[in-house]
Amino acid sequence: MQFFDSFLTCYGWEGIALAGVILTMLCVQFGYYIFAYGRIPDYKNNRRSLVRDAEPPVSVIIPMFSEDYTFVEERLPLLLAQKYPAFELVLVYVGQNNDFYEDLYQLKKHFPQITTTKILLDPRYPISRKQALNVGIKSAHYECMILSSTDAFPETDRWLSLMAKGFERGEIVVGYCGLERKKGVANYLMRTWRMMHSVAWITRAIQQRPYRGTLHSLGFTKSLYFGVNGFNYLNMNIGEDDLFMQRIMTRENVSVILSPRATLHEKCWGGISWWMSQQRYYGASERFYPTGVRNFVGWELLSRILLFVTALCAIAVMPFEYKVVAAALLLLRYIVVAFEVKRIARRLGETGIAGRYFLYDLIEPLGFLWLRSALLRHDERVWR
Repeated sequence: MQFFDSFLTCYGWEGIALAGVILTMLCVQFGYYIFAYGRIPDYKNNRRSLVRDAEPPVSVIIPMFSEDYTFVEERLPLLLAQKYPAFELVLVYVGQNNDFYEDLYQLKKHFPQITTTKILLDPRYPISRKQALNVGIKSAHYECMILSSTDAFPETDRWLSLMAKGFERGEIVVGYCGLERKKGVANYLMRTWRMMHSVAWITRAIQQRPYRGTLHSLGFTKSLYFGVNGFNYLNMNIGEDDLFMQRIMTRENVSVILSPRATLHEKCWGGISWWMSQQRYYGASERFYPTGVRNFVGWELLSRILLFVTALCAIAVMPFEYKVVAAALLLLRYIVVAFEVKRIARRLGETGIAGRYFLYDLIEPLGFLWLRSALLRHDERVWR
């Protein structure tokens, strides 16, 4: 009480209020980065109980919505070079170019693990990714399936074997996919955004409260898929990696595969405007997330904003010693965050993230506010 009275005398109720908010938000931040996100670097999936005695044969399903010769020449060979004894690659071509499909079909002569199927594209009736995946799933020969995309490429020849190993301990397997590294601050911010937003759902999966995966590295069994009659939210062009997964995920059936050797990276097709357009498109499904998930994701950013605002307010208006303590707490928070981010990036196979993390730390709240306002507007691309 004597300390409280002295503090009140020196700094008034305003000082007490600022100190209370700063300390509370700092504890929330430490809770996220040390006790929640901090579990990622040390996570071991082999602590889960076995549900299969051996690594199963796997079908990798990839829909193709264009005559993507770049994928065929550059990224397809990386998939075919995966060191795994029993897998097939199911390519679902959606289009009208018979010559391109014939080229795909001819690849089977040299690579017997390739299976091709075609959906004739009629401009009057657009085909969604869910429809293409459904055809691929029905064409797949194996019970265990991994969904990916033409934009993603593995960093090593161990990606498939590690993902397939996940089926030994779960009916659903989720892996990590980062963004391709290029030069420039914009690319750095996009890569960091992808990693840190992935950290949220990876953390929840580790805590046995999963709610999503990634389009580029996500596996489940045929039994689960057909047991719920396929994808839900068929009036939307999105949702197969989150809204559908929330339907089939449980506390016990999800394997999380975290390794630099199991990391994919997605091709980067533009700058910040392209990236934010992507976030607006895929972010439209978040309104249907459970309240607990939205609170978990939102409170990290909200606590960070409140910490920054109250600490800067203290630095601006409070006495010198108060300013020093407020600045020291901000610095302490950043040191802890940067340390944990470096550990997480190393586990996920990302490079060049931690050194400039202060840029993302300060800019992301602005991007979040822009995205929230953008999501208030109806996006015609989302709905069928």
